[in-house]
Amino acid sequence: VQLQASGGGLVQAAGSLRLSCAASGRAFSSYTMGWFRQAPGKEREFVATNSYFGGSTYYADSVKGRFTISRDSAKNTMYLQMNSLKPEDTAVYFCAAGIGRTIKRYSHEYDYWGQGTLVTVSS
Repeated sequence: VQLQASGGGLVQAAGSLRLSCAASGRAFSSYTMGWFRQAPGKEREFVATNSYFGGSTYYADSVKGRFTISRDSAKNTMYLQMNSLKPEDTAVYFCAAGIGRTIKRYSHEYDYWGQGTLVTVSS
């Protein structure tokens, strides 16, 4: 699976952005998908995950209620709708795919990674 993240940019606080992650290859629906982010000088952290066949979702507490993960299997694409953005959401966002059916919250659980897309939230 090859992953291509896009949709980052500069937005003011309280604004919205939608990130996309396009996947190539077969059986997109059979992967658990996730979003992670890495702010300057910080470690990569979990943001959200959508399990095998989109059955379950799970969010980091810091984004719960503001971000929504979804996928369109017909388009082999995963999305992250980000609302009410805060300056602390500024980071490079990465999408990832993991083999297996369960929710995956840790980076080592994922097998494939896309390149990052930068999100900058100004105050």
